[in-house]
Amino acid sequence: MSSTPTSTPTSPGATDAHADLLARVEKQLGRVPNLYAALASGPAALEGYLAMRDRLTRGVLRARLREQLALLIAQENECTYCVSAHSYRGGLMGLTEDELRETRDAHDADSHTDAVLTLARRIVRTRGRVGEEHRSTARAAGVTEAEEAEIVAHIALNTLSNYYNHLARPELDFPEVTA
Repeated sequence: MSSTPTSTPTSPGATDAHADLLARVEKQLGRVPNLYAALASGPAALEGYLAMRDRLTRGVLRARLREQLALLIAQENECTYCVSAHSYRGGLMGLTEDELRETRDAHDADSHTDAVLTLARRIVRTRGRVGEEHRSTARAAGVTEAEEAEIVAHIALNTLSNYYNHLARPELDFPEVTA
């Protein structure tokens, strides 16, 4: 996309609602990525995003797999900002460059993780209209109904950030990895 990135609100110039939300983000992440600063222009949107993100951290999917899902979904939605952010975070979590590339192609050496990623990509590409044969394959690899529900929730959460990035075009504040 050749569009110019938009500026993002910062804590000093933001309303009280912005400032409170951005302070929460900074407390959770240690900094305020430009995506979050941009999304704070709609405090209800950022608050909803943060609430869902927070609840999903307490679900059945491990942190590493949640990060892999975020990276895969960003790739599927062609969001360079989020591919860059989740490649960076994935690296911090110990994913190698090869594992990051494989994740973006919905593959993993672990059969359960591979099944989750494959199912997630199928859900994204079919808008949730997954055939029973694909669900059966995932189930055979140990994917549970609870995991299926959380996979869809992660798709929704990450699609929100991907689409908002496409719209707002915040300046990239991570090492670039092109989607």
